[in-house]
Amino acid sequence: MSPQPQRALIVIDVQNEYVTGNLRIEHPPIEQSLANIGRAMDAASAASIPVIVVQHLAPQGSPIFASGGTGAELHPLVAERPRDHLIQKRMASAFAGTDLGAYLRDNGIDTLTVIGYMTQHCDDSTVRQAHHEGWRVELLHDATGAPSYRNAMGAATAEEIHRVFSVVMHTGFAAVLSTEEWLGALQSGEVPQPDNIYLSNRRAIAQR
Repeated sequence: MSPQPQRALIVIDVQNEYVTGNLRIEHPPIEQSLANIGRAMDAASAASIPVIVVQHLAPQGSPIFASGGTGAELHPLVAERPRDHLIQKRMASAFAGTDLGAYLRDNGIDTLTVIGYMTQHCDDSTVRQAHHEGWRVELLHDATGAPSYRNAMGAATAEEIHRVFSVVMHTGFAAVLSTEEWLGALQSGEVPQPDNIYLSNRRAIAQR
């Protein structure tokens, strides 16, 4: 059996902006992801897994996450739950310009479980940096979410963005699984594993 992970739960940017503000999560439905975020936080606290809450802040006057504005405030579902550490950041990765790495090393953490918003932006940036710096990573895909985009390169629905980023992250950056599967792993001691690039590609070719 694999050694049991020394986990920390990283709760990324669960702020009003994504729920009632100017950058609303569209997929999965916000009610679903919020409920799963609450479940994961409660389970982590019960299992003595450190809960690290991350809050994104932009300069005053920004259309999103403006410091001092209600959109930048933590959503009550997260704000009212216990946490072990609070990080405020100004870049996508929760590691960039923060003490997250030092906190994890000081507390002997080897595995990060990532939840929160957005799948394709702060979650992805944090997952990749954690992987590159040597941590094992888990991402709970139904406790995250994405908006839709349109720009000079085209358009993508929230479902497309969330699905594609989840597939790509599971090729080696993180073990991507549901909240229910993660809760089961906590109970059973199973260690979730990511897939890899080669096998992911072989399966895709075999299905053509």
